[in-house]
Amino acid sequence: MTWWWVALGGALGACLRYLIDTGVQSRFGSTLPLGTLTVNLLGSLALGVLTGAVLAGAAGDALALALGTGLCGALTTYSTFSWETLRLWESGARGPAVLNAVGSVVAAVGAAALGLAAGSALWG
Repeated sequence: MTWWWVALGGALGACLRYLIDTGVQSRFGSTLPLGTLTVNLLGSLALGVLTGAVLAGAAGDALALALGTGLCGALTTYSTFSWETLRLWESGARGPAVLNAVGSVVAAVGAAALGLAAGSALWG
């Protein structure tokens, strides 16, 4: 039964990733991959909130699997982030590539920390 929770969350996360990524990219049309940044920040924030809930005993294993491993795992994407950064670098956009790499990592860790603080405050 465990894998069903992961599959359910993963299906939802993959659909959300596609919709959010394409929506953000089409709206802002930036050189930077803002769609990927957006899904990674949302996923990091959500995983932080979920972690706070799990640590406080407010979320059980099934919810952690569905939302953490499934939804957040499918919503976020390290491989696309890496590929888009490399693509920027190889096209000569060195500044945007470095900004994307450093900014994405710092912002995602910050979002996870903010989510953990929020989750701990809500359920701690």
